[in-house]
Amino acid sequence: MRPDAPRRIERAMDVLVVGGGPAGMACASACARQGLSVTLVDQRGSLGGAIFRQPVGGAAPVPQPAPARARWRRLLADLTAAPGLDLRLETLFLGLEADGLALIEDRNAGRVLSLRPRALVLATGAVERVLPRPGWTLPGVVTAGGLQVMMKETGRPPAGRVVLAGSGPLLLAVAAQMTGLGRPPLAILEAGDPLRRWSAGLALLSHPALLREAAGYLATLARARVPWHRGAVLQRIAPEGEGETLVATWTDRRGASHSIAADRIALHDGLAENAFGLPEDAEATPRRPLVLRIGDCRAALGAPAAIADGTAAGERIAARLASPTGRQAADAETEPAALARHRAAQGRIARAFAPLAPAFPADIPDDTVLCRCEGRTVGDLKRLLAEDEGLSARELKLSGRFAMGACQGRFCAANTAALTSSLTSSLTGTATPFAPGAFTGQRWPIRPVPIAALAAPAPAPSLPDESQT
Repeated sequence: MRPDAPRRIERAMDVLVVGGGPAGMACASACARQGLSVTLVDQRGSLGGAIFRQPVGGAAPVPQPAPARARWRRLLADLTAAPGLDLRLETLFLGLEADGLALIEDRNAGRVLSLRPRALVLATGAVERVLPRPGWTLPGVVTAGGLQVMMKETGRPPAGRVVLAGSGPLLLAVAAQMTGLGRPPLAILEAGDPLRRWSAGLALLSHPALLREAAGYLATLARARVPWHRGAVLQRIAPEGEGETLVATWTDRRGASHSIAADRIALHDGLAENAFGLPEDAEATPRRPLVLRIGDCRAALGAPAAIADGTAAGERIAARLASPTGRQAADAETEPAALARHRAAQGRIARAFAPLAPAFPADIPDDTVLCRCEGRTVGDLKRLLAEDEGLSARELKLSGRFAMGACQGRFCAANTAALTSSLTSSLTGTATPFAPGAFTGQRWPIRPVPIAALAAPAPAPSLPDESQT
């Protein structure tokens, strides 16, 4: 920050937790129970993250499985009982300065503040993955996770006819919640076929809670007669006529083509860690805090795993702050048994739902949008690679403007990297891996900052009451 910039009030604390989802809440509670001073910030106006998103405006909550309701009650009770916790909602984490200051934007106060934590915990959850397909940027095409969040906030199902497409158990959960609200989807187009992956299914017998939850979703869908097409590959989405109707064209496992008309098509192709632009894990130094990523920000394993990881991280942080010169026994290399169990379960689920077709088929049309911010297509990327197959990720970014738009690669970098790897392999016969980070780089602020918030004067220090002196 420039020397002539408005001076910020610097406040010290033991732990700054970024993210008010299950991992962040569990970590903040665990740290506070160990006697540490904790500040918990979240960009929304309520706690819970996406998985425990709370209804707004007095809306009725969407019915949740009993175990999920119990987890939320425990999380909230533990956080409420945490001694001395400083909770700051509608507050954004902007980044970590070289001298160890963490900058946050208080949206209520309209100013940027600087904090000096001894430990910085990043619990920003997961982000939904969507693969590019012809027509995926059309109005009316949304994400399945977005539909689920909308239902949780409003207590109402999405309007009109809805088709869910992609891969993963979230499609079943969203379909069951829509059905419970009285408006089941027209169909689910699942790219995998978990019922035929019997070995993965048998392995899940050691996780009865997950099987009970899945069985509840499937029973709800069976009663409503919602078609669940497995091994279905969504080929394209196109508008129909002059209206707002969308037509999804898909092929079944035998290669036969089908079409279905809908008002809204919700896509979902899995989850990834929401670590875009965040600092890497790092040991504490005299000038910089200990930095840890936890929960789905570290590995997208679901809410129970996030809670276990957050609790374990809180205990590790307390031990390391108590003895900053050396690692503690509580910070052993092996992860907690509960977390390892969740990791194994999610691995088996991923194998069961793995798509039967490749993410980027060889015949993907050239006019398929890859980077929606800049309108760059698959054909644009192919032409760049054909001209010079040895281009680096940075050269592709600068020449083709991939990951150069408003999102700075937040949504296109992973797909661009995967497709580039696939294309270079077909061109040269040698697999050349490209990492999403090679397109995005590391930068902060994590989110855009209003100039007014940067220019706002720091709050004046409180003066002593003369009547008490």
